[in-house]
Amino acid sequence: MAKKREENNSNLPQDVLAKLQDTKNALLKEEHKQAEEKQARELFERKEREKNLSFEELLERHGNKGHKY
Repeated sequence: MAKKREENNSNLPQDVLAKLQDTKNALLKEEHKQAEEKQARELFERKEREKNLSFEELLERHGNKGHKY
């Protein structure tokens, strides 16, 4: 209700308010998309780094905890 009152009391025309809301929503979607892409890129880079580790580095990181069976 408070938002409706604020919108009704605004000096801006309704079409300008609608455009601003659309722009805001588009920017929020773009920001969310960029955050997801960044997270996916970081995950991919981490997996690539792990793939390129030497056997010695893997043993240092995970220790000799392996079981034969």
